[in-house]
Amino acid sequence: MEYISSDTNVWLDFVTINRLELPFKLPYIYLMNDEAVDDELLNPPSLGEDLIDRGLRKTQLAYEEFILAGQLTNKYIKLSLYDCVALAIAKVRKITLLTGDGALRKAAKAEKVEVIGTIGILDQLLENQCINAEEFSYCIHELLKNNGGKVRLPAAELKKRLNQLEVSGI
Repeated sequence: MEYISSDTNVWLDFVTINRLELPFKLPYIYLMNDEAVDDELLNPPSLGEDLIDRGLRKTQLAYEEFILAGQLTNKYIKLSLYDCVALAIAKVRKITLLTGDGALRKAAKAEKVEVIGTIGILDQLLENQCINAEEFSYCIHELLKNNGGKVRLPAAELKKRLNQLEVSGI
């Protein structure tokens, strides 16, 4: 099992489309700082609990991660403290960062940290046959329907996935 450091927004995407269980079908262990779980996963009220029940693991910062998170906060002023914490965990532990936040993705790239987001998770679910094409299509349609509101994903990438399904005849 591969560890992934988790930000909040991808979980909100999956809540919005009522598919919170899907990322847990992949062979990943999602980690999130314990304070971030308690402070950021507040809406819907049971979100933090639901994620933990499905397998999200709360983690505490190691000293090196704590120091790095502080440095990242000064370096990337557009990022929240918890964004920097998630990035610090990923960088120090040499694991992938789960986020859809544009500024955080940019910072991760600058810090040479691999990133995956909502669309990447859906792609992997389909590629690994954890979901079928019909479920994949439903998820993409729901994300598009909510895009610009609760969901903020690149519409062109979502539409590209739908076009690929059509071309493949699924």
